[in-house]
Amino acid sequence: MIKNLDKNTARKKKHDRLRNHLSGTAEMPRLNVYKSLNNIYAQVIDDTKGNTLVSASTLDPSLKETLKNGGNLDAAKQVGTLVAKKALEKGIKNVVFDRGGYVYHGKIKALADAARAAGLEF
Repeated sequence: MIKNLDKNTARKKKHDRLRNHLSGTAEMPRLNVYKSLNNIYAQVIDDTKGNTLVSASTLDPSLKETLKNGGNLDAAKQVGTLVAKKALEKGIKNVVFDRGGYVYHGKIKALADAARAAGLEF
């Protein structure tokens, strides 16, 4: 019997397969992205210790007051810039990009491009 999967369940399966190959270390942590309908989140994670080193989202007070909508392309660009700025302040320059099972398109691509433009390398 074939089961129909909703989009989020299919995304989670893709992310699990992707995580078998991606891992963040202290020298090169993982930049993880999650998006909901209303917000977008990014974390820089050291998987060897299980620590979140840096995080940014559209719910950050510095972004929340300037954004009208937290789930659009402009918001993704601002989150990418903010997470890169915070990572560079902590001395993190190189990261592994974990797209979270999402297609590298739209908001995910905008966040990645903004993070690269702000100084992160991946």
